[in-house]
Amino acid sequence: MIKKFLLTAFSALVFILPAQAAYDTTARVPVIGKQIVTKNGLPSTITFKVVDTESDNSNATASKVIEVSKQDLIYAGNDNEVAAVITNEIGRIMNAQVSKEKFRNIAKAALASTLSEDNIINTAANSEFAENKISSKDDMEADITGVDLMINAGYNPLAMVVWVTKMPGSFWESIKGDPSNSKRAMNIYDYLTYNYPSKVKAGYACNEYRYFLTYADPIVKKRNSNEKQLKKFNEEQAKKKEERTKQIAKYKATGGVNGWDATYTLLEEFANSSEN
Repeated sequence: MIKKFLLTAFSALVFILPAQAAYDTTARVPVIGKQIVTKNGLPSTITFKVVDTESDNSNATASKVIEVSKQDLIYAGNDNEVAAVITNEIGRIMNAQVSKEKFRNIAKAALASTLSEDNIINTAANSEFAENKISSKDDMEADITGVDLMINAGYNPLAMVVWVTKMPGSFWESIKGDPSNSKRAMNIYDYLTYNYPSKVKAGYACNEYRYFLTYADPIVKKRNSNEKQLKKFNEEQAKKKEERTKQIAKYKATGGVNGWDATYTLLEEFANSSEN
């Protein structure tokens, strides 16, 4: 009898464990990516490529191939969270962040070539601080652009909050007991609260989201109790929605080409001619 019970239990585990481990983010990327492209009316020629390193989408506008990093997919546990990773990458391209980064890199290289050793050190120190601020702003803009794309494609946008809080955060967040990347996650939540309240009301069933709400709820309650703060919040969120809508429309109209691409090309030609 005991042997029969153990055999039955073991057989159940054999079937259950593979089912739990079967979710393959890499395999889901092209499927979910196609859904996002189709439902958002993006160019049908866009394809997706999973890479082991950090994604490099500096040539995505021309190649129509968008890289998605396994390093980001590690923190995705279902289709909604994979959609968050993909739309975040598309958001960076739509917001011209990839093009701006290309421009900054070649500009820094050109600048460094004309500076003395001491000036290079000082310039690098100052630019690192500036880039950290730019990077944080870029992250938050890409997140909320991604949220719009997720909703159009039928995915739960709160997954963007969860994905962001699963990634490593700062030392101070750990000390304070705040969720990882709490400021970035709160930016997403605020955007959804104002622009898509029904999505927030529907919720997201996981422990990470419940933990985030213990951080977010007191902030929202305090803001809502202050008429001046609430008015400012509403104005900011309405403006963000307008900006995101314009950015998506612009991307569709131009095929992703923007002024930064043209400036980069000119600067690259200038740098090459200077070397020669």
